[in-house]
Amino acid sequence: MKGLLQGLAVTMRSMLKRSVTEEYPDVMPELPPRSRGVIALVEENCTVCMLCARECPDWCIYIDSHKETIPAPPGGRERQRNVLDRFAIDFSLCMYCSICIEACPFDALFWTPEFEYAEYDIRDMLHEKDRLTAWMRTVPPPPALDPGAEPGKESAG
Repeated sequence: MKGLLQGLAVTMRSMLKRSVTEEYPDVMPELPPRSRGVIALVEENCTVCMLCARECPDWCIYIDSHKETIPAPPGGRERQRNVLDRFAIDFSLCMYCSICIEACPFDALFWTPEFEYAEYDIRDMLHEKDRLTAWMRTVPPPPALDPGAEPGKESAG
């Protein structure tokens, strides 16, 4: 009988508390800093090295490019460079593992806290480079350095 009364007391206390439910469309949730929502692209930094696409375990990154010839400087020779034509991520396949972001040696991919990108049709979850580039404005700045930390080895010399 004592256990039953204790259970009823807990139920009454929780019934009388004010609800903590947030009305999502009307009140935006307060996300933790550096939360992962969607991947953003800095198109200028992408050298089409394909490391992100090769390292992706789901094969959800699609990259197309072509080679462009750079005119030779006086006394030099012509060079070629890759030009990004298409960069797309299929978020219906992505498992948000962050391997592509860690594999990118040129800082072309970043996490953004943007989370409202749901679609009614799964075929619309394939986002091209224009949409990925537009999300770059929502990427938060990196956290400030600790003022009491020791200087890095590369700047100490």
